[in-house]
Amino acid sequence: MITSVCGLSMPLLRLAALWCVLAIPSVLTATQESLHPAPAADERATSPDIVVILADDFSVLDGTPWGGSGLQTPHLQDLADAGLVFDRAFVASPSCAPSRAALLTGLWPARNGVESNHRKPHGSLQKWPSFFQELGYETAAFGKVSHYGHTADYGFDHFAHDTFHDHGGIQAAVDFLRQRSGSSTRPFCLMVGSNWPHVPWPDASEWTGTDPLPLPAGSIETPQTQLWRRRYAAAVSRLDQDVGTIVSAVREYRPGAMIVFSSDHGAQWPFAKWNLYDAGLRTPLIVSWPGQIRPGRTAAMTSWIDLLPTLVEVAGGKAPDGIDGRSFLPVLLDRTHTHRDVLFASHVNDNRMNVYPMRAVRTDRWKYIRNLRPDAAFTTHIDLVAGRLGQRAFFAEWEAAAMHDPVAAATLQRYHQRPAEELYDLEADPDEQQNLAAEVTSAAVLQRLRQQLDGWLTATGDQLRLPVVPRLLKNPGDWGAAAAREGRD
Repeated sequence: MITSVCGLSMPLLRLAALWCVLAIPSVLTATQESLHPAPAADERATSPDIVVILADDFSVLDGTPWGGSGLQTPHLQDLADAGLVFDRAFVASPSCAPSRAALLTGLWPARNGVESNHRKPHGSLQKWPSFFQELGYETAAFGKVSHYGHTADYGFDHFAHDTFHDHGGIQAAVDFLRQRSGSSTRPFCLMVGSNWPHVPWPDASEWTGTDPLPLPAGSIETPQTQLWRRRYAAAVSRLDQDVGTIVSAVREYRPGAMIVFSSDHGAQWPFAKWNLYDAGLRTPLIVSWPGQIRPGRTAAMTSWIDLLPTLVEVAGGKAPDGIDGRSFLPVLLDRTHTHRDVLFASHVNDNRMNVYPMRAVRTDRWKYIRNLRPDAAFTTHIDLVAGRLGQRAFFAEWEAAAMHDPVAAATLQRYHQRPAEELYDLEADPDEQQNLAAEVTSAAVLQRLRQQLDGWLTATGDQLRLPVVPRLLKNPGDWGAAAAREGRD
Protein backbone atom coordinates (compact mmCIF):
# COMPACT_ATOMS: atom_id res chain seq x y z
CA MET A 1 0.00 0.00 0.00
CA ILE A 2 1.27 3.50 -0.95
CA THR A 3 1.20 5.70 2.11
CA SER A 4 3.20 8.69 0.85
CA VAL A 5 4.38 10.45 -2.36
CA CYS A 6 7.43 12.67 -2.35
CA GLY A 7 7.29 12.62 1.41
CA LEU A 8 3.61 13.70 1.61
CA SER A 9 1.14 11.49 3.42
CA MET A 10 -2.09 10.52 1.60
CA PRO A 11 -4.31 12.82 3.69
CA LEU A 12 -2.09 15.75 2.75
CA LEU A 13 -2.15 14.69 -0.91
CA ARG A 14 -5.98 14.60 -0.89
CA LEU A 15 -6.04 18.08 0.64
CA ALA A 16 -3.63 19.40 -2.03
CA ALA A 17 -5.72 17.88 -4.82
CA LEU A 18 -8.88 19.47 -3.42
CA TRP A 19 -7.13 22.86 -3.28
CA CYS A 20 -6.15 22.57 -6.96
CA VAL A 21 -9.73 21.78 -8.01
CA LEU A 22 -11.05 24.74 -6.07
CA ALA A 23 -8.33 27.04 -7.37
CA ILE A 24 -8.70 26.24 -11.09
CA PRO A 25 -11.83 28.43 -11.65
CA SER A 26 -10.09 31.35 -9.95
CA VAL A 27 -7.01 30.91 -12.10
CA LEU A 28 -9.14 30.69 -15.25
CA THR A 29 -11.10 33.78 -14.24
CA ALA A 30 -7.89 35.71 -13.61
CA THR A 31 -6.57 34.62 -17.02
CA GLN A 32 -9.81 35.66 -18.77
CA GLU A 33 -9.77 39.04 -17.03
CA SER A 34 -6.20 39.63 -18.19
CA LEU A 35 -7.28 38.91 -21.76
CA HIS A 36 -10.49 41.05 -21.54
CA PRO A 37 -9.88 43.63 -18.83
CA ALA A 38 -12.82 45.54 -17.37
CA PRO A 39 -12.89 49.34 -17.75
CA ALA A 40 -10.46 51.05 -15.40
CA ALA A 41 -12.15 52.21 -12.20
CA ASP A 42 -10.66 55.73 -12.17
CA GLU A 43 -12.22 59.16 -12.35
CA ARG A 44 -12.57 58.89 -16.14
CA ALA A 45 -15.25 56.23 -15.68
CA THR A 46 -17.46 58.77 -13.94
CA SER A 47 -16.05 62.00 -15.42
CA PRO A 48 -14.94 61.12 -18.94
CA ASP A 49 -13.69 63.62 -21.45
CA ILE A 50 -16.54 64.44 -23.82
CA VAL A 51 -16.13 65.48 -27.46
CA VAL A 52 -19.20 66.63 -29.40
CA ILE A 53 -18.85 66.97 -33.19
CA LEU A 54 -21.57 68.92 -35.01
CA ALA A 55 -22.30 68.99 -38.73
CA ASP A 56 -24.04 71.94 -40.40
CA ASP A 57 -27.07 71.28 -42.65
CA PHE A 58 -26.50 67.51 -43.03
CA SER A 59 -29.40 65.17 -43.75
CA VAL A 60 -29.37 61.86 -41.91
CA LEU A 61 -30.05 59.77 -45.02
CA ASP A 62 -26.91 61.18 -46.63
CA GLY A 63 -24.65 59.40 -44.14
CA THR A 64 -23.49 55.85 -44.84
CA PRO A 65 -24.70 54.55 -41.43
CA TRP A 66 -28.29 55.44 -42.43
CA GLY A 67 -28.22 54.53 -46.11
CA GLY A 68 -25.90 56.99 -47.79
CA SER A 69 -28.21 57.93 -50.72
CA GLY A 70 -25.30 57.39 -53.08
CA LEU A 71 -22.92 59.35 -50.85
CA GLN A 72 -20.04 57.69 -49.01
CA THR A 73 -18.95 58.76 -45.52
CA PRO A 74 -16.30 56.20 -44.47
CA HIS A 75 -15.07 58.12 -41.41
CA LEU A 76 -18.61 58.50 -40.15
CA GLN A 77 -19.16 54.80 -40.73
CA ASP A 78 -16.00 54.02 -38.77
CA LEU A 79 -17.37 56.01 -35.81
CA ALA A 80 -20.74 54.26 -36.18
CA ASP A 81 -19.07 50.85 -36.07
CA ALA A 82 -17.59 51.79 -32.69
CA GLY A 83 -20.68 53.41 -31.21
CA LEU A 84 -24.43 53.38 -30.71
CA VAL A 85 -26.30 54.62 -33.79
CA PHE A 86 -29.65 56.34 -33.26
CA ASP A 87 -32.19 55.84 -36.03
CA ARG A 88 -34.79 58.22 -34.62
CA ALA A 89 -33.09 61.33 -33.26
CA PHE A 90 -34.67 64.72 -34.00
CA VAL A 91 -33.86 68.40 -33.58
CA ALA A 92 -36.24 70.95 -32.04
CA SER A 93 -36.20 73.32 -35.03
CA PRO A 94 -34.98 73.04 -38.64
CA SER A 95 -32.84 76.18 -38.84
CA CYS A 96 -29.43 76.91 -37.35
CA ALA A 97 -29.85 79.32 -34.42
CA PRO A 98 -33.06 77.85 -32.94
CA SER A 99 -31.77 74.30 -33.23
CA ARG A 100 -28.39 75.04 -31.66
CA ALA A 101 -29.90 77.19 -28.90
CA ALA A 102 -32.21 74.31 -27.99
CA LEU A 103 -29.19 72.00 -27.79
CA LEU A 104 -27.18 74.41 -25.65
CA THR A 105 -30.00 75.26 -23.21
CA GLY A 106 -32.02 72.02 -23.10
CA LEU A 107 -35.14 74.12 -23.68
CA TRP A 108 -37.74 74.27 -26.44
CA PRO A 109 -37.40 77.37 -28.67
CA ALA A 110 -40.43 79.15 -27.16
CA ARG A 111 -38.82 78.81 -23.73
CA ASN A 112 -35.25 79.82 -24.59
CA GLY A 113 -36.23 82.80 -26.75
CA VAL A 114 -34.75 81.63 -30.06
CA GLU A 115 -37.68 80.95 -32.37
CA SER A 116 -36.33 82.83 -35.41
CA ASN A 117 -32.99 82.21 -37.05
CA HIS A 118 -30.07 84.50 -36.10
CA ARG A 119 -31.48 85.21 -32.62
CA LYS A 120 -29.77 84.59 -29.26
CA PRO A 121 -31.23 82.87 -26.17
CA HIS A 122 -32.29 84.82 -23.09
CA GLY A 123 -29.20 86.08 -21.28
CA SER A 124 -30.51 84.95 -17.90
CA LEU A 125 -30.58 81.26 -18.85
CA GLN A 126 -27.98 78.77 -17.67
CA LYS A 127 -26.28 77.37 -20.74
CA TRP A 128 -24.27 74.30 -21.72
CA PRO A 129 -20.78 75.27 -20.47
CA SER A 130 -21.97 76.28 -17.01
CA PHE A 131 -23.49 72.87 -16.29
CA PHE A 132 -20.14 71.18 -16.98
CA GLN A 133 -18.03 73.84 -15.27
CA GLU A 134 -20.01 73.18 -12.08
CA LEU A 135 -18.78 69.57 -12.32
CA GLY A 136 -15.15 70.63 -12.65
CA TYR A 137 -14.96 70.40 -16.43
CA GLU A 138 -12.97 72.60 -18.77
CA THR A 139 -15.16 73.66 -21.71
CA ALA A 140 -14.23 74.64 -25.25
CA ALA A 141 -16.03 75.36 -28.53
CA PHE A 142 -14.25 75.56 -31.86
CA GLY A 143 -15.99 76.20 -35.16
CA LYS A 144 -19.75 76.54 -35.60
CA VAL A 145 -21.19 75.32 -32.30
CA SER A 146 -23.69 78.06 -31.55
CA HIS A 147 -24.88 80.26 -34.42
CA TYR A 148 -22.27 82.44 -36.10
CA GLY A 149 -20.70 84.93 -33.73
CA HIS A 150 -22.83 83.90 -30.75
CA THR A 151 -20.34 81.66 -28.93
CA ALA A 152 -18.99 84.38 -26.64
CA ASP A 153 -22.42 84.70 -25.04
CA TYR A 154 -22.49 81.05 -23.93
CA GLY A 155 -19.57 81.17 -21.46
CA PHE A 156 -17.12 78.56 -22.78
CA ASP A 157 -13.65 78.63 -21.22
CA HIS A 158 -12.16 78.66 -24.72
CA PHE A 159 -13.71 79.37 -28.11
CA ALA A 160 -12.54 80.39 -31.57
CA HIS A 161 -13.37 80.29 -35.28
CA ASP A 162 -17.14 80.81 -34.99
CA THR A 163 -17.57 83.05 -38.03
CA PHE A 164 -19.04 82.08 -41.41
CA HIS A 165 -17.19 79.13 -42.96
CA ASP A 166 -14.13 79.60 -40.78
CA HIS A 167 -12.61 76.13 -41.06
CA GLY A 168 -9.82 76.83 -38.57
CA GLY A 169 -11.94 75.28 -35.82
CA ILE A 170 -10.98 71.76 -36.84
CA GLN A 171 -7.23 72.32 -36.39
CA ALA A 172 -7.88 74.32 -33.21
CA ALA A 173 -9.71 71.30 -31.78
CA VAL A 174 -6.84 68.98 -32.74
CA ASP A 175 -4.38 71.35 -31.04
CA PHE A 176 -6.57 71.46 -27.94
CA LEU A 177 -6.56 67.66 -27.74
CA ARG A 178 -2.82 67.41 -28.34
CA GLN A 179 -2.08 69.90 -25.59
CA ARG A 180 -4.01 67.74 -23.13
CA SER A 181 -2.45 64.46 -24.13
CA GLY A 182 -1.47 62.66 -20.93
CA SER A 183 -0.91 65.89 -19.03
CA SER A 184 -4.32 67.13 -17.89
CA THR A 185 -6.19 65.50 -15.04
CA ARG A 186 -9.13 67.89 -15.39
CA PRO A 187 -11.86 66.45 -17.62
CA PHE A 188 -13.07 68.52 -20.55
CA CYS A 189 -16.14 68.93 -22.70
CA LEU A 190 -15.01 69.92 -26.19
CA MET A 191 -17.52 70.93 -28.87
CA VAL A 192 -16.36 71.07 -32.48
CA GLY A 193 -18.50 72.47 -35.29
CA SER A 194 -17.75 71.68 -38.91
CA ASN A 195 -19.08 74.21 -41.43
CA TRP A 196 -19.92 71.44 -43.89
CA PRO A 197 -22.13 70.78 -45.73
CA HIS A 198 -23.59 74.29 -45.28
CA VAL A 199 -23.50 76.39 -48.47
CA PRO A 200 -21.50 77.57 -50.33
CA TRP A 201 -20.79 74.11 -51.71
CA PRO A 202 -17.61 73.09 -53.55
CA ASP A 203 -17.48 72.77 -57.31
CA ALA A 204 -19.24 69.69 -58.69
CA SER A 205 -15.96 68.43 -60.20
CA GLU A 206 -14.76 67.67 -56.67
CA TRP A 207 -17.30 64.84 -56.45
CA THR A 208 -15.92 61.64 -58.01
CA GLY A 209 -18.50 59.16 -56.76
CA THR A 210 -21.90 58.01 -58.01
CA ASP A 211 -23.24 59.90 -61.02
CA PRO A 212 -26.11 60.44 -61.43
CA LEU A 213 -26.95 60.61 -57.75
CA PRO A 214 -30.27 59.47 -56.28
CA LEU A 215 -32.37 62.52 -55.39
CA PRO A 216 -34.33 63.03 -52.16
CA ALA A 217 -38.07 62.45 -52.14
CA GLY A 218 -39.97 65.35 -53.72
CA SER A 219 -37.13 66.35 -56.07
CA ILE A 220 -37.51 67.01 -59.79
CA GLU A 221 -34.89 65.44 -62.04
CA THR A 222 -33.10 68.08 -64.15
CA PRO A 223 -29.49 68.64 -65.27
CA GLN A 224 -28.91 71.50 -62.84
CA THR A 225 -30.47 69.51 -59.99
CA GLN A 226 -27.91 66.75 -60.57
CA LEU A 227 -25.08 69.27 -60.79
CA TRP A 228 -26.06 70.88 -57.50
CA ARG A 229 -26.54 67.47 -55.90
CA ARG A 230 -22.93 66.65 -56.80
CA ARG A 231 -21.84 69.92 -55.21
CA TYR A 232 -23.68 68.95 -52.04
CA ALA A 233 -22.08 65.49 -52.16
CA ALA A 234 -18.64 67.12 -52.35
CA ALA A 235 -19.51 69.20 -49.28
CA VAL A 236 -20.56 66.02 -47.44
CA SER A 237 -17.18 64.48 -48.28
CA ARG A 238 -15.50 67.49 -46.68
CA LEU A 239 -17.62 66.99 -43.56
CA ASP A 240 -16.54 63.35 -43.46
CA GLN A 241 -12.89 64.42 -43.61
CA ASP A 242 -13.47 66.78 -40.68
CA VAL A 243 -15.07 63.95 -38.70
CA GLY A 244 -12.13 61.67 -39.47
CA THR A 245 -9.62 64.31 -38.37
CA ILE A 246 -11.29 64.89 -35.01
CA VAL A 247 -11.98 61.23 -34.27
CA SER A 248 -8.38 60.31 -35.12
CA ALA A 249 -7.08 63.01 -32.77
CA VAL A 250 -9.36 61.87 -29.95
CA ARG A 251 -8.22 58.28 -30.35
CA GLU A 252 -4.57 59.33 -30.34
CA TYR A 253 -4.61 61.85 -27.50
CA ARG A 254 -7.60 60.95 -25.29
CA PRO A 255 -8.63 57.41 -26.27
CA GLY A 256 -11.09 56.96 -23.39
CA ALA A 257 -13.19 59.99 -24.35
CA MET A 258 -16.85 59.83 -25.25
CA ILE A 259 -17.51 61.03 -28.82
CA VAL A 260 -20.92 62.34 -29.92
CA PHE A 261 -21.73 63.17 -33.55
CA SER A 262 -24.85 64.93 -34.79
CA SER A 263 -26.16 67.68 -37.10
CA ASP A 264 -28.28 70.76 -36.48
CA HIS A 265 -30.93 69.77 -39.08
CA GLY A 266 -31.35 68.56 -42.65
CA ALA A 267 -29.67 69.80 -45.81
CA GLN A 268 -30.46 72.98 -47.72
CA TRP A 269 -32.68 71.11 -50.15
CA PRO A 270 -36.41 71.40 -50.93
CA PHE A 271 -38.59 69.99 -48.13
CA ALA A 272 -35.62 69.57 -45.74
CA LYS A 273 -34.04 72.56 -43.95
CA TRP A 274 -36.69 75.09 -42.84
CA ASN A 275 -39.34 72.31 -42.90
CA LEU A 276 -40.96 70.20 -40.19
CA TYR A 277 -40.91 67.06 -42.32
CA ASP A 278 -38.51 64.35 -41.13
CA ALA A 279 -36.09 65.43 -43.87
CA GLY A 280 -35.65 68.66 -41.91
CA LEU A 281 -35.97 67.40 -38.33
CA ARG A 282 -34.49 63.92 -38.23
CA THR A 283 -30.80 64.10 -37.43
CA PRO A 284 -27.84 61.73 -37.38
CA LEU A 285 -26.73 60.78 -33.88
CA ILE A 286 -23.85 58.49 -32.91
CA VAL A 287 -22.45 58.08 -29.39
CA SER A 288 -19.18 56.19 -28.84
CA TRP A 289 -17.63 55.57 -25.42
CA PRO A 290 -14.99 52.80 -25.36
CA GLY A 291 -15.62 50.15 -22.77
CA GLN A 292 -18.89 51.73 -21.63
CA ILE A 293 -21.34 51.74 -24.56
CA ARG A 294 -22.06 48.59 -26.52
CA PRO A 295 -21.86 49.31 -30.30
CA GLY A 296 -25.12 48.77 -32.17
CA ARG A 297 -28.33 50.58 -33.15
CA THR A 298 -31.35 51.90 -31.29
CA ALA A 299 -34.82 52.98 -32.36
CA ALA A 300 -35.30 55.07 -29.19
CA MET A 301 -36.81 58.47 -30.08
CA THR A 302 -34.73 61.35 -28.78
CA SER A 303 -34.65 65.13 -29.15
CA TRP A 304 -31.63 67.42 -29.32
CA ILE A 305 -32.78 69.01 -26.06
CA ASP A 306 -32.07 65.64 -24.43
CA LEU A 307 -28.33 65.74 -25.11
CA LEU A 308 -27.57 68.29 -22.39
CA PRO A 309 -29.06 66.34 -19.44
CA THR A 310 -27.70 63.07 -20.83
CA LEU A 311 -24.12 64.30 -20.98
CA VAL A 312 -24.40 66.05 -17.62
CA GLU A 313 -25.25 62.63 -16.14
CA VAL A 314 -22.35 61.06 -18.05
CA ALA A 315 -20.11 63.71 -16.46
CA GLY A 316 -21.23 62.59 -13.01
CA GLY A 317 -23.89 65.22 -12.36
CA LYS A 318 -27.64 65.11 -11.95
CA ALA A 319 -29.90 65.89 -14.89
CA PRO A 320 -30.82 69.56 -14.36
CA ASP A 321 -34.24 70.54 -13.08
CA GLY A 322 -36.23 73.17 -14.93
CA ILE A 323 -35.24 72.23 -18.47
CA ASP A 324 -37.27 70.40 -21.10
CA GLY A 325 -34.64 67.81 -22.03
CA ARG A 326 -34.68 64.32 -20.53
CA SER A 327 -31.61 62.15 -20.10
CA PHE A 328 -31.35 59.08 -22.31
CA LEU A 329 -28.33 57.69 -20.46
CA PRO A 330 -30.26 54.44 -19.76
CA VAL A 331 -30.47 53.95 -23.55
CA LEU A 332 -26.72 54.44 -23.89
CA LEU A 333 -26.05 51.90 -21.15
CA ASP A 334 -28.44 49.36 -22.71
CA ARG A 335 -30.83 49.45 -19.75
CA THR A 336 -33.81 50.37 -21.94
CA HIS A 337 -34.59 50.60 -25.64
CA THR A 338 -37.16 53.38 -25.49
CA HIS A 339 -37.07 57.04 -24.52
CA ARG A 340 -39.74 59.45 -25.79
CA ASP A 341 -43.22 58.54 -27.03
CA VAL A 342 -43.86 61.93 -28.58
CA LEU A 343 -41.69 64.75 -29.98
CA PHE A 344 -42.42 68.37 -30.84
CA ALA A 345 -40.85 70.92 -33.17
CA SER A 346 -41.33 74.49 -34.33
CA HIS A 347 -40.22 76.90 -37.02
CA VAL A 348 -40.86 80.62 -37.51
CA ASN A 349 -38.62 82.39 -40.00
CA ASP A 350 -35.15 83.00 -41.41
CA ASN A 351 -35.20 86.77 -41.92
CA ARG A 352 -37.59 87.38 -44.85
CA MET A 353 -36.14 84.71 -47.12
CA ASN A 354 -38.27 82.21 -45.26
CA VAL A 355 -41.31 83.36 -43.27
CA TYR A 356 -43.50 80.37 -42.53
CA PRO A 357 -44.52 79.73 -38.92
CA MET A 358 -45.45 76.13 -38.15
CA ARG A 359 -45.55 73.65 -35.29
CA ALA A 360 -45.49 69.85 -35.28
CA VAL A 361 -45.97 66.81 -33.12
CA ARG A 362 -44.52 63.40 -33.98
CA THR A 363 -45.24 60.00 -32.49
CA ASP A 364 -43.85 56.60 -33.37
CA ARG A 365 -46.26 56.38 -36.32
CA TRP A 366 -47.82 59.79 -36.98
CA LYS A 367 -46.74 63.34 -37.84
CA TYR A 368 -49.07 66.33 -37.51
CA ILE A 369 -48.01 69.74 -38.83
CA ARG A 370 -49.95 72.93 -38.19
CA ASN A 371 -49.15 75.71 -40.66
CA LEU A 372 -50.09 78.95 -38.91
CA ARG A 373 -50.15 81.10 -42.05
CA PRO A 374 -51.53 79.02 -44.94
CA ASP A 375 -52.23 82.32 -46.71
CA ALA A 376 -48.46 82.85 -47.00
CA ALA A 377 -46.11 81.49 -49.65
CA PHE A 378 -43.36 79.17 -48.49
CA THR A 379 -40.02 80.46 -49.82
CA THR A 380 -36.36 79.92 -48.96
CA HIS A 381 -32.88 80.72 -50.22
CA ILE A 382 -33.33 77.71 -52.53
CA ASP A 383 -35.92 79.37 -54.77
CA LEU A 384 -35.05 83.03 -54.17
CA VAL A 385 -31.25 83.23 -54.13
CA ALA A 386 -28.86 82.86 -57.04
CA GLY A 387 -25.10 82.49 -56.73
CA ARG A 388 -23.23 80.54 -54.07
CA LEU A 389 -25.77 80.60 -51.24
CA GLY A 390 -28.96 79.51 -53.00
CA GLN A 391 -30.08 76.98 -55.57
CA ARG A 392 -31.97 79.28 -57.91
CA ALA A 393 -30.09 77.66 -60.81
CA PHE A 394 -31.86 74.33 -60.43
CA PHE A 395 -35.12 75.70 -59.03
CA ALA A 396 -35.61 77.71 -62.24
CA GLU A 397 -35.48 74.39 -64.12
CA TRP A 398 -38.16 73.05 -61.77
CA GLU A 399 -40.36 76.03 -62.65
CA ALA A 400 -39.79 75.42 -66.35
CA ALA A 401 -40.65 71.73 -65.96
CA ALA A 402 -43.85 72.64 -64.13
CA MET A 403 -45.10 74.43 -67.25
CA HIS A 404 -45.65 71.10 -69.03
CA ASP A 405 -45.22 68.32 -66.44
CA PRO A 406 -48.17 67.79 -64.03
CA VAL A 407 -45.96 66.01 -61.49
CA ALA A 408 -43.49 68.89 -61.45
CA ALA A 409 -46.37 71.36 -61.19
CA ALA A 410 -47.76 69.47 -58.19
CA THR A 411 -44.32 69.47 -56.56
CA LEU A 412 -43.98 73.24 -56.89
CA GLN A 413 -47.48 73.79 -55.57
CA ARG A 414 -46.70 71.60 -52.57
CA TYR A 415 -43.46 73.53 -52.03
CA HIS A 416 -44.99 77.02 -52.09
CA GLN A 417 -48.58 76.45 -50.93
CA ARG A 418 -49.19 74.54 -47.71
CA PRO A 419 -52.57 73.63 -46.20
CA ALA A 420 -53.48 74.63 -42.65
CA GLU A 421 -52.96 71.07 -41.43
CA GLU A 422 -50.87 68.12 -42.57
CA LEU A 423 -51.07 64.55 -41.27
CA TYR A 424 -48.81 61.68 -42.30
CA ASP A 425 -48.77 57.97 -41.54
CA LEU A 426 -45.02 57.43 -41.19
CA GLU A 427 -45.29 53.66 -41.39
CA ALA A 428 -46.99 53.69 -44.77
CA ASP A 429 -45.48 56.98 -46.00
CA PRO A 430 -42.06 57.66 -44.42
CA ASP A 431 -41.30 60.40 -46.98
CA GLU A 432 -44.48 62.30 -45.99
CA GLN A 433 -45.94 62.58 -49.48
CA GLN A 434 -49.62 61.82 -48.79
CA ASN A 435 -51.44 64.30 -46.55
CA LEU A 436 -54.22 62.48 -44.68
CA ALA A 437 -55.59 65.46 -42.75
CA ALA A 438 -58.83 65.51 -44.76
CA GLU A 439 -59.37 61.73 -44.64
CA VAL A 440 -62.35 60.61 -42.56
CA THR A 441 -60.51 57.46 -41.50
CA SER A 442 -57.80 59.60 -39.88
CA ALA A 443 -60.14 61.93 -37.97
CA ALA A 444 -59.57 60.37 -34.55
CA VAL A 445 -55.79 60.44 -34.93
CA LEU A 446 -55.92 64.02 -36.16
CA GLN A 447 -57.96 65.14 -33.18
CA ARG A 448 -55.67 63.41 -30.70
CA LEU A 449 -52.57 65.00 -32.20
CA ARG A 450 -54.23 68.42 -32.27
CA GLN A 451 -54.82 68.13 -28.55
CA GLN A 452 -51.25 67.00 -27.89
CA LEU A 453 -49.87 69.94 -29.84
CA ASP A 454 -52.22 72.38 -28.08
CA GLY A 455 -51.03 71.06 -24.73
CA TRP A 456 -47.39 71.57 -25.69
CA LEU A 457 -48.03 75.11 -26.92
CA THR A 458 -49.67 75.95 -23.59
CA ALA A 459 -46.97 74.25 -21.51
CA THR A 460 -44.13 76.09 -23.29
CA GLY A 461 -45.91 79.46 -23.32
CA ASP A 462 -45.68 79.64 -27.11
CA GLN A 463 -47.23 83.00 -28.14
CA LEU A 464 -47.15 82.09 -31.85
CA ARG A 465 -45.31 85.33 -32.57
CA LEU A 466 -44.25 86.21 -36.11
CA PRO A 467 -41.71 89.07 -36.12
CA VAL A 468 -41.48 89.40 -39.92
CA VAL A 469 -44.19 90.16 -42.49
CA PRO A 470 -44.81 87.00 -44.54
CA ARG A 471 -44.89 86.79 -48.34
CA LEU A 472 -48.57 86.38 -49.18
CA LEU A 473 -49.82 84.05 -51.88
CA LYS A 474 -52.14 86.79 -53.14
CA ASN A 475 -49.11 88.93 -53.97
CA PRO A 476 -47.39 87.11 -56.90
CA GLY A 477 -44.48 89.51 -56.85
CA ASP A 478 -43.51 88.27 -53.37
CA TRP A 479 -42.72 84.70 -54.34
CA GLY A 480 -41.83 82.42 -57.23
CA ALA A 481 -39.85 83.54 -60.27
CA ALA A 482 -41.03 87.15 -59.89
CA ALA A 483 -39.39 87.43 -56.48
CA ALA A 484 -36.12 85.80 -57.45
CA ARG A 485 -34.72 89.17 -58.46
CA GLU A 486 -34.13 89.65 -54.72
CA GLY A 487 -31.67 86.83 -54.84
CA ARG A 488 -28.02 87.80 -54.69
CA ASP A 489 -24.71 86.07 -54.13
